[in-house]
Order: sequence, then C-alpha cells, then structure tokens
Amino acid sequence: MVQKEPSGSSRPRGRPRAYDPATALGKARDAFWRNGFSATSLDDLSAATGLNRPSLYGAFGDKKALYMATLQRSRSEMLGGLERGLAQPGPLRDVLKTIFSGASAIYRSGDEAQRGCFLIGTAVTESVADPDVRNLLDQVFGELDSGFAARMAASPDELAPGADPLAMGSLATAILHTLAVRARTGADEASLKAIYEAGVDLICPRP
Repeated sequence: MVQKEPSGSSRPRGRPRAYDPATALGKARDAFWRNGFSATSLDDLSAATGLNRPSLYGAFGDKKALYMATLQRSRSEMLGGLERGLAQPGPLRDVLKTIFSGASAIYRSGDEAQRGCFLIGTAVTESVADPDVRNLLDQVFGELDSGFAARMAASPDELAPGADPLAMGSLATAILHTLAVRARTGADEASLKAIYEAGVDLICPRP
C-alpha cells in the first residue's frame, strides 16, 4: 500500500516508491488472468495490488494501459523462455520436447484451476475489438514462429523430408496454443504430453 505522506512533508527527489512496481504488475496480471480484461474491475485491481485507484492511475495509467503492461510482461517472459529453450544443445526432438513440457507445466499451474496461457486465455478475446491487443498478439505469434523456424532451419536433416522450417515453426507455435487451451479446460499432464509428442513426431520423424 502506498504510504501517506505526513502533513506538510515533501517527498525528496529520488526517494524509493512505497510499493514494488514489478510485484504490483504481477498481481494485476493474476487478476486479469483469473477473470479476463472486461470482467476485472478497478476495485478488483486495487484489491489485488493493494493500491487505491489514484495510485493505480499514477503508477500504470488507466485500466487499458495496465492490461497492456501485463501483456508486454507476458510477451517478454514467453519469448525469453523460448530463446533459452531453443539455445539448449542436443537433438531438435529433445529441444522441442523440453520446451513443450515446460510450457505444459506452466499452463497447468494455478491456485484455483489450471490457467493456461495468459496471452491466449485473455488477449484472444480482447483482440476482436481492440486493435492494440490484436497487433501485440500478432507480433507475439510472429516472434514465436520465427524463433522456432530459425532453430529448425539450423537442423534441416532432423525435419521431415521436404519440410519447410517456416511452416514447421508455425506448427510448433500452434502446438503451444493447443496445449494452453487444453490445459485451461483441465487436461492432465498425460493428455498434454500425448499432444506435444505427436506434434514433435510430425516435425521430426523418429529415425
């Protein structure tokens, strides 16, 4: 909670804020993740972050700006995780399985129920009416496609004969989408594993 300044006091320049922006943003994302953008009220966000409305506006701007900040945070985390995963040594099959397994674990997490992917679970709905959300989501999907495609282009002999790395990159992103949606509906670990292992077999046939 932002601390109230004593009457007559002045805030010294450079004084640290009485809240942690990263923590507040994470709690706001949890609120949006649970209920979606439209169903999450400012009162919900205040309760989640411990900040009153004026403090929320001062820290993040309006509700839309706060939501976009949570999307950007998820975008950075997702792309950073993918970059680290694709940089791991080993056969492409193993690399992809490790990435999909890690994503599945994230998608199955949640205090009340399996939450899936924040971007896919909330931004897909909002993108219909909001061009800013739609553009951000399109960029994220393109970046995922490109990241997977670059790794696949580096291992052409491991792909299915005649496979196009760009097409296989899009397929890998589509597998993430499927895992996120299935996890959101309650699919267990074994079900998700069966999906991504079948996908890996399509991209990289067994020897």
